[in-house]
Amino acid sequence: MTDSLLAHRPATVDDLDQVLHFVRNADELFYAFPRAHWPLTHEQLAAAHAERQGSTLALLDGRAAGFANFYQSEPGDYCALGNLMIAPWARGQGVAGYLIGVMERLAERDFAARELRASCFNDNTAGLLLYARLGYRPSGLVERRRGERRVALVQFAKTLQS
Repeated sequence: MTDSLLAHRPATVDDLDQVLHFVRNADELFYAFPRAHWPLTHEQLAAAHAERQGSTLALLDGRAAGFANFYQSEPGDYCALGNLMIAPWARGQGVAGYLIGVMERLAERDFAARELRASCFNDNTAGLLLYARLGYRPSGLVERRRGERRVALVQFAKTLQS
């Protein structure tokens, strides 16, 4: 796949109904938005959209294919990537890598961030491998709970070019 088929733009509230369908089950929702409750609703996503920054929609062949934002930012220091979701039909086509690259540039341009941080749960193998492939390095490990079960949240960081 070439980037020529990929584009992006700021996500709007009108886009959220499409984004809702990017997660197919409670596991995928937990990976992308751990505080949300299955099934993901427009209200939950709209609340996150309103309080977070940099909400971005990736487009593949003009169709909504990915979504991400920053759940935390410290201008001049770092941004933390959140709500990364890829449409099921677009997976395996480079959308996640493209969108993370877009978010890196957005963090640099709009927040003068020197680092982008991301977190990934231990049983999200695809996410762990993606961050490693994109040059993110593990920076921490935090215990979280998912119901009665203990899970590990692997924290990653990548130094940006600025």
